[in-house]
Amino acid sequence: MDILSNLKHADGAVKKRKRIARGEGSGRGGQATKGMNGQRSRSGHKNRAWFEGGQMPLQRRVPKRGFHNHFRVEFQPVNVARLQNLVDDNKVEENNFTPAVLYKLGVISKATAPYKILGNGELTAKITIEAHKVSAAAKVKIEAAGGTVKEISL
Repeated sequence: MDILSNLKHADGAVKKRKRIARGEGSGRGGQATKGMNGQRSRSGHKNRAWFEGGQMPLQRRVPKRGFHNHFRVEFQPVNVARLQNLVDDNKVEENNFTPAVLYKLGVISKATAPYKILGNGELTAKITIEAHKVSAAAKVKIEAAGGTVKEISL
């Protein structure tokens, strides 16, 4: 029966740490396993994963093309067919769609990002919807079904 004071690690489970730079007698003195001279043998050496030894980095070598507008507002698309499916499945109370409801149902992936209602599909249910943008086709379909559209400011 093992007593707590007699417990030992299994054979081969614990390996001794390599103690470098502890004198020539250790077998790992001298350059302390860092080779001869050079940047990597110096103390404090650290280089980033993207460092290419001083040659022009790939990110700067590759030509840049086009234009990226930093002020562009990316809208999340929501089709009226998707809204009709939610109404048919009785997943919405009183057919009232708000950003919080759409996010909770998984229709939009970000609650804070703006979304736009698009006119793809058919809509027969009378719905009330709050959206940041509504396409002309979607607005016609919603109002033709007796619903109302309220635009939220960005």
